[in-house]
Amino acid sequence: MDAATLAAVGTIIVGLAAAIGAAIGKQGENRATASGAVLGGYSALVDNLQEERDKAQAKLAETEVRLAAAYAELAAERADRAALQAQIAELTNESQRLRDRIAELGGQPT
Repeated sequence: MDAATLAAVGTIIVGLAAAIGAAIGKQGENRATASGAVLGGYSALVDNLQEERDKAQAKLAETEVRLAAAYAELAAERADRAALQAQIAELTNESQRLRDRIAELGGQPT
């Protein structure tokens, strides 16, 4: 083999080695890019889930406040109703007492 042939073979071998190195490097770059995209997507998903959780917690807190207010209003209305029922019973008793007194005095209760 002469020097020209050796140089040509050497150039071919170096070219093939460079091509193989470039292909391997490109695969590694593609893996790194894909891995970065997956991690970025995961991070965005976690952020979205945390925001959604925070919104749900705020809405739950608001609902609990409204529910407590409704229970307080209901308790007040029940107390008012009980007071009115007691007043009705008192007035009914008073009315009956007065009817009985009218009858005792010889009158006709209406």
